Amino acid sequence: MEDRVSGPELVLVFSGKRKSGKDYTTDLIQDRLGPEVCCVLRLSGPLKQQYAQEHGLDLGQLLGPGPYKERYRADMIRWGEDRRNQDPGFFCRLATSGAQQPVWVVSDARRLSDLQWFQSEFPHQTRSVRVRCSEETRAQRGWSFTPGVDDAESECGLDCGVEFDWIITNEADAPSLDQQLQPILEAAQEAVALRGDQ
Repeated sequence: MEDRVSGPELVLVFSGKRKSGKDYTTDLIQDRLGPEVCCVLRLSGPLKQQYAQEHGLDLGQLLGPGPYKERYRADMIRWGEDRRNQDPGFFCRLATSGAQQPVWVVSDARRLSDLQWFQSEFPHQTRSVRVRCSEETRAQRGWSFTPGVDDAESECGLDCGVEFDWIITNEADAPSLDQQLQPILEAAQEAVALRGDQ
């Protein structure tokens, strides 16, 4: 069933609110490590692909940042929750299918069941990372509170009850991202060295 040569050496599961900078941060990690070492896995990609397929929608626009996605977001969230209730690992398995790099960066965990799936499947490799910033910073990036979205489990599922391995503060007055990412990059380099020793 799996299309993997071997499992990952390190799985970094990122979470954070909309417009906190999760994608920017995870892309930065991949840039630093290189695509041959690190892949970015987006749980929302398979969700949006399946949703677009079943509802006859434009996948390209659902994957983008524009108003098209926002028009369907609330219904897509409900649909995704129904799928997860039936099978909590459904989207995680789709996202990881074919991943072969030693470092996996999951850019968009949204609920406890996402994190738990990775911790269950890869208990020794999984580390959790929270990206946070103020509502003011998120608003400057284009965020505004949307009822049914920003108060749903897809935005609040990891707000409490999780002890993150690392917390990244993505604010102008925080230490630089390069400085904050250093321990994560070091862990990734150690993981890559482990695979090389095997």
